[in-house]
Amino acid sequence: MRGERVLILGGGSNLVVRDEGWDGLCVQLGWQATSMLDRGDHVSVRASAGVVWDDFVAQMVDAGLSGVECISGVPGHVGATPIQNVGAYGQEVSDTITKVRVADLEARKIVELAPSECGFAYRTSVFKGNPRWIVLGVEFRLTRGESQPIRYAELCKALGVADGGTAPLRTVRDTVIQLRRGKGMVVDPNDPESRSAGSFFTNPIVDAATLAALEARLPAGVVPPKFAAPDGMTKLSAAWLIERAGFAKGTRRGGVGISNKHALALVNRGGTATELLALAKEIQDGVRERLGIELHPEPVIV
Repeated sequence: MRGERVLILGGGSNLVVRDEGWDGLCVQLGWQATSMLDRGDHVSVRASAGVVWDDFVAQMVDAGLSGVECISGVPGHVGATPIQNVGAYGQEVSDTITKVRVADLEARKIVELAPSECGFAYRTSVFKGNPRWIVLGVEFRLTRGESQPIRYAELCKALGVADGGTAPLRTVRDTVIQLRRGKGMVVDPNDPESRSAGSFFTNPIVDAATLAALEARLPAGVVPPKFAAPDGMTKLSAAWLIERAGFAKGTRRGGVGISNKHALALVNRGGTATELLALAKEIQDGVRERLGIELHPEPVIV
């Protein structure tokens, strides 16, 4: 195995493999184990990398533990969640992660990293794209009771709660899955709109000058959706930018296209990875040329 190209695979849901395939060894981490330790004011939960993420979320909801309920319906395995700092509807896994157990291939040993050592940021971490690390397991700090405060406007509206309100865990989970299903973001063999890698682009985070340049390009009265981000930055809606640049839901290019349900999902309708990546590039080029914003793919492209 020394010197051979190695691809470490989780669930494969956030992966696009080029048509040429992978010329090397592919290793899938399949060990599945979960343990809980009551620590009085919270519960420490350890899950190995091969645990299916949504099964884990369902287990935590059934146990009355909050902290990951808004990340329901996301495909993939637990081991991938810190790599991408997976998040949805106002929650990110970095909110509750206390340790990440990894194989350090440079030091040739297994270590546990604290959150401060993981470089967590929006949809990234020190693990992303870094062959040094293999995530073996994750420890979470979860609490008992109702959900964590809900601050995502769409979810607040669907639940009928005010910003910062809470709701029963099961209700939150069911509502999030319903919202995701309406966007084709729940894996469903009966829904052709779910044949995607989920959101294909991350929401851009821009500085004040880039935001001002974008707003100057837009017609008077058109205001882009925007959200405050750390360090004075602003998060934009990639889906809005894509549609504003002229790529409507349902757009097709050969055997691939933009989902009919959500502009961020690129759907395989019997095509090839080459077609999919060509469409992604066309969208990136269009958004850059028409709106001055750079979109970055969210899936790993092999």
